Amino acid sequence: MSKQKKISFVALLCILVIHTAFAQTANPRQYKYVFTVAKDGSGDYKFIQDAIDAMRAFPLAPITLYIKNGVYNEKIELPSWNTDVTFIGETVEKTIITFNDYSGRGHTNTFTSATAKISGNRFVAENITFVNSAGPVGQALALYVDADKAVFKNCRFLGNQDTIYATGESSRQFFLNCYIEGTTDFIFGPATAVFQSCTIRCKTNSFITAANTPEGKNFGFVFLDCRIMADSSVSKVYLGRPWRAWSRTAFIRCDLPKQIAAAGWDNWNNPANEKTAYYTEYKNTGEGANTSSRVSWSKQLTDKEAKEYTVENIFAAANPAGPGESDWFRQIRSKQFGWPVNPK
Repeated sequence: MSKQKKISFVALLCILVIHTAFAQTANPRQYKYVFTVAKDGSGDYKFIQDAIDAMRAFPLAPITLYIKNGVYNEKIELPSWNTDVTFIGETVEKTIITFNDYSGRGHTNTFTSATAKISGNRFVAENITFVNSAGPVGQALALYVDADKAVFKNCRFLGNQDTIYATGESSRQFFLNCYIEGTTDFIFGPATAVFQSCTIRCKTNSFITAANTPEGKNFGFVFLDCRIMADSSVSKVYLGRPWRAWSRTAFIRCDLPKQIAAAGWDNWNNPANEKTAYYTEYKNTGEGANTSSRVSWSKQLTDKEAKEYTVENIFAAANPAGPGESDWFRQIRSKQFGWPVNPK
């Protein structure tokens, strides 16, 4: 082949590569955006991770994964490049993702023990149970979520110590009508997370939350209109303790059981945390809502202060400059799920 022909061939090849790359980016219809996983083989895949691996990175349209009833015994990970993905379970009681890793098992540590790790932004899950079945053996996560704008609706999270790790210092996560159970620090991490109309079950004498809120954040963990319950064997549960000095946690209009410690909050054996942690309550009810013996460094919100604790304001405060930041949780799949326009 002559030198001129070689140059022409190379030029043509470059044009084809560029055209193909452009076509892949410009034509979303050539990709698959709806997947089904079923244990009985009636779906596209039998395993959830296989379906995730088949998804286009940074998709050009939202992706929906339907998960049929079954017990999926696998560790799953939705990487950061798998954005705009929705998991929809058939029924929450029978669509179960479970695994039994725990810190100290081989090279596993707290953060790698999770049954499900969710890192793709704008993730949604509905009607799914996430389980860490390792038992009371130490830190064992059911969920590790560091995605921003992640929503979990009508999901269950079953575990013991460290059930949910809500992380990502700039991430926002919304748990709506969920059930969460655990023993020690079973809701922990640095994310801005709202738990609305959730049921929280305490299985031992310990601590519900261990927020790790970064300094300068207006909100950390906020529990709105939740029901806190405790097993009959439990006698003393604290609302939270600070994993990091600037920990922020609020319980607002929640039903608190008699097992809530009179002091309410703990400084994690460090009196210096009392100067920086921001622990608040407002109009809680139930036998555990009496605040007369709460630690002096916690705060009872005034009516005016409590008005700041709306879902819109909490999430907009995490990133106030961006458009639509106050109602992203309504925009994501709102028509598909039929979510209320103005949830409480």
